[in-house]
Amino acid sequence: MSTATTPAGGPDSGIPEEKVRTGVPGQRVGDQDTDEVPRYAPQWLQLREPADAAARAADLLDPLRIRLANRPGRGGDDLVIHDLGCGTGSMGRWLAPRLDGAQHWILHDRDPYLLHFATVGAPKAAADGSHVGVTTQRGDIGRLTADALSGASLVTASALLDVLTTEEIDRLAAACAGAGVPALLTLSVAGRVELTPADPLDAEIAEAFNTHQRRGELLGPDAITAACEAFARCGATVRVNPSPWRLGPDEAALTAEWLRGWVGAAVEQRPELAARAEAYLESRLTACAAGELRVVVHHSDVLALPHPSGGAA
Repeated sequence: MSTATTPAGGPDSGIPEEKVRTGVPGQRVGDQDTDEVPRYAPQWLQLREPADAAARAADLLDPLRIRLANRPGRGGDDLVIHDLGCGTGSMGRWLAPRLDGAQHWILHDRDPYLLHFATVGAPKAAADGSHVGVTTQRGDIGRLTADALSGASLVTASALLDVLTTEEIDRLAAACAGAGVPALLTLSVAGRVELTPADPLDAEIAEAFNTHQRRGELLGPDAITAACEAFARCGATVRVNPSPWRLGPDEAALTAEWLRGWVGAAVEQRPELAARAEAYLESRLTACAAGELRVVVHHSDVLALPHPSGGAA
């Protein structure tokens, strides 16, 4: 397996699966141009990986497989898959064993620490036993162009869209369309959370969190609609499927960590919630530890199928 790392400047999100630093979901850091590369917590990414795998919309794989099987000039060439904001590489571990044929994954992330984790844990074989190879690339999604995707078979990302701006999503859609490359973009937050049993403060926390997700120019839960519209404007066929986390007693560790980040972001957005939110969080964590709390965190997966380059149908 190749583990070469190309210099900075290639296409990249800089944002692993859940916009996390030091284990707190819902934060985006490291977009500024600086020599200091931000550190994202691999522990959080590893904690959420089973829930991500269970949530992703497998129904989108059949139309994707058909498209990949009929890609122009495929011959005996490997699938070339660009994974944007790869984090610890969970998308590759989920998808590579579900696709037939030899594959070459190009893992993009700003953080070399995470690229190391992604390389070490990279899948070795496709669904039919074919070889899966990996290289890594550091860079910035702001430089993503159709030329950068020349020769690509697929673009993937996980929990990326909701931490992008309208301009960044438009650029991503244009790059994929210009190269005729399909995109599978999973686990974008939908802005809806269901907790059982319910609490009167649930809606207020959720509203404050969603506002936090939209801070600055970020799209947060509006990103799914923005992405669908951007790809459609570029002539792509777009499919959207739900991909909710369904968290119960078996996912108590993930639920507790998610709760801390969810409530923390809400309080950061609305400091006046702090006193009530502290008691709320304590109560929720107690119920979680007792196996009495269930949470559904709604996400959506997007499959965009642009017209292939070369004029194929």
